[in-house]
Amino acid sequence: MPSGSADISSILDRILDAATDNLRIAKILVQMGLDPNNVTYDAIFNRMLEIFVQNITLANLFAAVGAGFFVATLLMRTMVPLRVANMVGCAFFAVFGALSANVSTFLLYLLLLPINALRLRQMLKLVKKARHAAEGDMSIEWLKPFMTERKYRSGDTLFKLGDPAKEMLLTVTGKFLVKEINVEIGPGALMGELGFLTPDNRRTGTIECIEDGQVLTITYDRLLEIYFQDPQFGYYFLVLTSQRLLQNIDRLQKQLANERAATTNRIA
Repeated sequence: MPSGSADISSILDRILDAATDNLRIAKILVQMGLDPNNVTYDAIFNRMLEIFVQNITLANLFAAVGAGFFVATLLMRTMVPLRVANMVGCAFFAVFGALSANVSTFLLYLLLLPINALRLRQMLKLVKKARHAAEGDMSIEWLKPFMTERKYRSGDTLFKLGDPAKEMLLTVTGKFLVKEINVEIGPGALMGELGFLTPDNRRTGTIECIEDGQVLTITYDRLLEIYFQDPQFGYYFLVLTSQRLLQNIDRLQKQLANERAATTNRIA
């Protein structure tokens, strides 16, 4: 044996000898099946190996594999593979509970399986919708399950120019007016999405309800959560806001052309 290994082994043995002088540690060693008067590194290693071999059962193997999948979930950055790994881990732990006759463990992980399956299904639907958006489908229907209902009466002001912006709105019924540009917004339109992109999250216009209506809202924090769960949603939102900016530019160009035409007519 190399001298370096012998020195380390002797140092460990001396540390163990000093530790066994403590009565409490001695009791623990006895419970582990070790002789407090003859504790060495090799004795502890052999005892641990013996305990490991004695506890190799089918149930414990399932538990070990399940633990491996749960550790894997901590290393995953996206939700879909995380949910899949969590479901596999739950399945292995449920089998462990059944084989070891541990009813509480079995029921706990059996209950977690459908919960994770439901969340996985919701996430897969979200990913599918986001991919459709990336391919050019501009429907916002897929986002509705993540939104909250809110009602407004005629005359209510939803928000004002320069207000802090914390949410995006989707009109369901009623009519709304963007006061700065005198544009009416009907059902099925998004409002407040540009505030998500401004550096200080401020409203870029004032919107007033001109006909009783209902809207669906989603917070910017929730939008960020969806983005990090599926980065393709970021592409969808980029297309969405770009479309709105192009519409605004087109509207301004038409207004400018009309004003120039009116000026030309007055001069003529």
